[in-house]
Amino acid sequence: MQQEISRRTPLGQQAVSALSRGPAASEQITLALLRKWFWARKPDAGFLLEGFPATLLQALVFDEWLEARGENLTGVFAAPAASADVVTHYRTFGLLRGDLTAAA
Repeated sequence: MQQEISRRTPLGQQAVSALSRGPAASEQITLALLRKWFWARKPDAGFLLEGFPATLLQALVFDEWLEARGENLTGVFAAPAASADVVTHYRTFGLLRGDLTAAA
């Protein structure tokens, strides 16, 4: 998201506008920004995401993207601010490697 904002792309400008109205960009803008990044990256290139997916909807959409490319997550760490729904989702699939939410 920061890259899109610093480049002043249309999506970046929408994100700035949404961020000025509240603490987080709207779900639609967040998904649009991450969709652009995800489909532009090389297949099977490793990555680390912080703060995404933040909602169960984002997790489900992200799972669909991964499946469409034949890729899998190897693990998920849940930060203190992680949604309980997202933590439960990844725990159900055996992907939760660290639950830092208990430390909060």
